[in-house]
Amino acid sequence: MAMRKVFSEIKGMKVKEVPNYVKPMLSMGYVKKAFQKGLDNYNSKYIQTDSIQPLYHVCFGGMAFSYLVALPNERRHLEHQQHPKEHGHH
Repeated sequence: MAMRKVFSEIKGMKVKEVPNYVKPMLSMGYVKKAFQKGLDNYNSKYIQTDSIQPLYHVCFGGMAFSYLVALPNERRHLEHQQHPKEHGHH
């Protein structure tokens, strides 16, 4: 939703005006404020309402993270298995 707002605002600008619009958004203060606002919104939406959604977010996020961490090792394993097949060994 926020990206849609940014794109709609940029769409009406000239190319020379875009860097001056985007540059303040890349400052540390702006990023910290946006992150804090996101945490506050998450707290009011899920934590304060005693929702089970945060538990799902932790479980699925942990599952996705563990998959991404193990992915390079699995790729090496599959390449190692594929190597003998390419060279005629069983």
